[in-house]
Amino acid sequence: MTDDTPPEITTTGSTVIYENRWMKVREDAIRRPDGSEGIYGVVEKPDFVVIVPVEEDGSVHLVEQYRYPVGQRLWEFPQGSWEQMRDADPLEVARGELREETGLDAERMTHVGHLFQGYGYATQGYHVFLARGLRPGRGDLDHEEQGLVARRFSRAELTAMIGDGRIKDATTLAAIGLIHVKDALSGEAA
Repeated sequence: MTDDTPPEITTTGSTVIYENRWMKVREDAIRRPDGSEGIYGVVEKPDFVVIVPVEEDGSVHLVEQYRYPVGQRLWEFPQGSWEQMRDADPLEVARGELREETGLDAERMTHVGHLFQGYGYATQGYHVFLARGLRPGRGDLDHEEQGLVARRFSRAELTAMIGDGRIKDATTLAAIGLIHVKDALSGEAA
């Protein structure tokens, strides 16, 4: 579908059900291609970034934090958005989030791609960045990241964590998959 192709489902009305600084939930009245009508619930959230920080030896940096909706502390790649600056350059957001959550600065940040978080119900997508040439800096966690822990893991540890369920974050797993597929197609190593 190109940008000038009309949508298959037409919005005939929209009501905002809930809104805060991070998200908006709306209910849309819709018309399907066959003319039947219905509703669709949509969560609007700004895009975010996920950063895959890789050391020269192939080890990676992960962060662990408490994720309130699932009531667990889980490991994932650094990620986030700047809600107050929704039009910020994703590269700058990635550099800022890496520094904030891990205390690392990257000599090279490569944009790997853009994916959607859950396009069956949400508008949110995310930019995947590969960070190389890492050097220690100073972290600066924001108030909402209390208790966040950053740690370096070998590739073998990362694989084990995926296998035994310590990494359950779909964004982290998708970023790993995207990087591996692109590397395989280009013949380069991650």
